[in-house]
Amino acid sequence: MFSPLHIADQSARRARRLWANYGIFWLGAVLVGLVSVGYAKLIDVGFELFRNMVSHAFWLPIVITPLGAALAIWLTRRFFRGAEGSGIPQVIATLEDGRLSSALLSLRIMFGKIVVSFLGILCGFTIGREGPTVQIGASLMYAMRRGYRRSSKHIERQLTLAGAAAGLAAAFNTPLAGVVFAIEELTRSFVARNSGTLITAIIFSGVVALGLQGNYLYFGRIQAIGQFHLALVPVVIGASVICGVAGGVFCWLLLNIPRWMPARLVEIRQAQPVWFAFLCGVAIALIGLVSGGTTFGSGYAEARGLLETHQALSPFYAVLKFGALIASYLSGIPGGIFAPSLAIGAGLGNVMALVTSAIPLPSLAALCMVGYLAAVTQSPITSFVIVMEMIDGHEMVLPLMAVALLSSQVSKMLTPSFYHTLAHRFRASVPRPAAQ
Repeated sequence: MFSPLHIADQSARRARRLWANYGIFWLGAVLVGLVSVGYAKLIDVGFELFRNMVSHAFWLPIVITPLGAALAIWLTRRFFRGAEGSGIPQVIATLEDGRLSSALLSLRIMFGKIVVSFLGILCGFTIGREGPTVQIGASLMYAMRRGYRRSSKHIERQLTLAGAAAGLAAAFNTPLAGVVFAIEELTRSFVARNSGTLITAIIFSGVVALGLQGNYLYFGRIQAIGQFHLALVPVVIGASVICGVAGGVFCWLLLNIPRWMPARLVEIRQAQPVWFAFLCGVAIALIGLVSGGTTFGSGYAEARGLLETHQALSPFYAVLKFGALIASYLSGIPGGIFAPSLAIGAGLGNVMALVTSAIPLPSLAALCMVGYLAAVTQSPITSFVIVMEMIDGHEMVLPLMAVALLSSQVSKMLTPSFYHTLAHRFRASVPRPAAQ
């Protein structure tokens, strides 16, 4: 017969074992949900402050955007190297080479990503929060490895993958997209032992996000096409080609900067990144003033207005937003391209609506949103699921899927994978720590 002390000791050991196997991971997933929601609200507050400032003085971006860009790049270069850009290439690089994790995934990187991207959106940069949330989630979950008595490469990789997927799912409120994104974009393979880890992390972070923000659709509800018929085939093909070419050109420009940028600017970008960021800020401010302020920020408000209220945009919105996003990314500021890409896609749909009336404007905008995002990421399934979950237009499944697949193929003919090419460059540029 066991004594009470023996039973208590066994219970304590069992509790410690459960905590080591599940509790640390569950706590990390909950924290990812909390941080993702807090980060989203912070970005919203930052852009609202920017809009309030501009409403009192329309010329203010000419001053604050270049200065904010210079300060943001100085902070990134000085304190937060590895936080630049969207963050998705960094996560892919660490999944391919775990030795890079300490340089690209840390609480310092997470803090820098949040602070500097907030500064960017406060100054009107064309950046999104979804890509950064992927790196933020991965960094936070990677830090949870310290809770394990004996960490391993497998545990660290599982934590990184789950944190990245949970971050994207919480950012868009699209749990299925988080799973698909991890399989299609981050790992490009399906491993059975990863599935439970991913889904558990997404469930925990998703429950936290839902509890704090409620069950909402990112872009609201749209008027679906209705029954698909053959007359829509030319529109689907046209949207696929236009979005595929536009997305492919976007990726080519960012992956081949020395081939099109004047040599003097390339030299400044390499030798004086703070001054180059200042010039990018000037370009973003000028584009914003020409557009009437519609190109500032992620483009969420413009895309949602087009989908929900049928409010048409300027025919030049897509081109101007495209230029502002290029300038923002070239500066090196921490910030994503998911939401701006969706906004550019909505702008392309707005242009197509001037040519054809076969499809209602919101539905055409949704088709071009999924097409352009698929062309930029070259991840058609992820793009399709993200838009499908966000807009709640289930009758559009076939057209959305077709545009995503076709536009990604068009983009592949123009340029290699954007995120994976940048990930390989990170692997080549980041010094690896010495073997233990």
